[in-house]
Amino acid sequence: MDVREQLYEHVPRLRRYARALVANRELADDLVQDTLERALSRLAQFKADTDLRAWLFTIMHNLFVNQVRKASARSVHVSIDDEDFDGIDIAVPASQTNPLEVRDLDQALQRLPAGQRAVVLLVGLEEMSYTDVASALDIPVGTVMSRLSRGRERLRAMMAGARQDTKLKVVK
Repeated sequence: MDVREQLYEHVPRLRRYARALVANRELADDLVQDTLERALSRLAQFKADTDLRAWLFTIMHNLFVNQVRKASARSVHVSIDDEDFDGIDIAVPASQTNPLEVRDLDQALQRLPAGQRAVVLLVGLEEMSYTDVASALDIPVGTVMSRLSRGRERLRAMMAGARQDTKLKVVK
């Protein structure tokens, strides 16, 4: 199978990861398109004995980071430490259903720092190995494990906080 044909097999994964990173369907589709465009224009740089998926995620990650850097250079930086969210109500009604839980998880994912979010999504959603993630993000494997651990713990805390707020509201 030709490498160009293999690219098309990875489009659904790229779209899923892009939507989780960007949380905007149009911007996510643009990121996928930019990724595929860059991959096709630099196809000669791809080594045939390496993982195409990891190469594509590396391209997407680098494009995303560049977009974030450009956006932060043009805008004012606002810290998103946990303290900033003390007054925000992220509770879900007691009659929650699965789509609402997914929405809460998506919101919690968006609140993670970009480095943690990328690792959590690549390992958890895309089921990539730690080595592949490290290669895709150009970071050491130990950093992948550390970010994954901190990201999962932070997600658990945010999701538990949402459930706790829901229980408190039902009691009132």
